[in-house]
Amino acid sequence: MSDKHLNKKHLNKEFLHKELLHKELLNKDQAASSNIAVAYVHSSDSEQAKRIAKKWHLPYLGDSKAAAKQANLRFLLQVNEQYLELCKLDEPKLGAISVDFVDGAVAHRRKFGGGRGQDIAKAIGLKHGFRPHVLDATAGLGRDSFLLASLGCQVTMMERMPIVAALLDDGLARAQLNSEVADIANNMALIYASSLDNMALAAQPDIVYLDPMYPHREKSALVKKEMRVFQSLVGEDLDADNLLAPALKLAKYRVVVKRPNYAPPLADKKPSMSIKMKKNRFDVYVNLAIPKE
Repeated sequence: MSDKHLNKKHLNKEFLHKELLHKELLNKDQAASSNIAVAYVHSSDSEQAKRIAKKWHLPYLGDSKAAAKQANLRFLLQVNEQYLELCKLDEPKLGAISVDFVDGAVAHRRKFGGGRGQDIAKAIGLKHGFRPHVLDATAGLGRDSFLLASLGCQVTMMERMPIVAALLDDGLARAQLNSEVADIANNMALIYASSLDNMALAAQPDIVYLDPMYPHREKSALVKKEMRVFQSLVGEDLDADNLLAPALKLAKYRVVVKRPNYAPPLADKKPSMSIKMKKNRFDVYVNLAIPKE
């Protein structure tokens, strides 16, 4: 059998594996998602809302105004002028959370953040023309993933929470349609899976990047808003320490862990080096020296 047929057979098997895993995770999270529904703000977005509800196996509510009559609902995934937003219904003043790779803070960071001189670029090892495949195994809202992709990395995002994965999927799809950032977005892929058990689904990453949730002390409005919504939705990453061993096994060159300065190293394992910033640091675990090109 030719290499071409073997590769095709392997890809088909991998795709089937991911599809089965997707269904397994959806079934597992279905009960946990019973307090979440999908809705639209404007009727012109109703078909998109229906597609999202079907894809992620979530209840479809219809008009977002109907949420006021659903006492069991705590969160609402609403389509608002083609943007998917997450709202915490019992704290409406927090506003909506969405993934936006085109405008706002992400765009400012891409244009004025400092390029490969940024601390995250140094931690990943972006020098000598090195353009690694990075697995962001705790993708969250994908901001660091997008930054790394904008610096030339091929990025695979892995996210285990269906609500967060839905937001990422929506933000990535919109970015791929925007002429300014489409090339960057096309260097990004999303896998809906738990990194604890399925990290190896990302094919041969050079770098594994971990940014598990950790209680924040900062009082900035942005951190407070997102942390309050996310922690009430997914809780803390109590099993985060278990991510380091599979990451070290999988990464070809290094594992990079983002931590608050006050937090201990992940799994209490001393890193090869650390890059410290004002509030956070990057702990770097080196498996192999990055090649000089």
